[in-house]
Amino acid sequence: KQHCVTRSRVHPFTCSLLHRPVTLERARQLLEVQAGFGGPYNANSAKLILSEVMRDHGQPAVDELIGELELERIFGFTPGTRFKGGLALDAIRK
Repeated sequence: KQHCVTRSRVHPFTCSLLHRPVTLERARQLLEVQAGFGGPYNANSAKLILSEVMRDHGQPAVDELIGELELERIFGFTPGTRFKGGLALDAIRK
């Protein structure tokens, strides 16, 4: 069972109630809005969305969205970049 820790208190049901996997269609819609505005604040929002996609659907789905929505041109996100917790980590080396 997953637990969320907040201010040194463990809440056993919070995570399961708050987390619903993001669908690729919903992620696409949210990323289209962020890409439409561009800029650093929207890049941070896009990182959060891509972190959710990474967790729920994996790297291939992230790479597909980066290419499809031209996020490399808009935010500088390259295919292979891993996203976790709203951070863009090193690209996966092949």
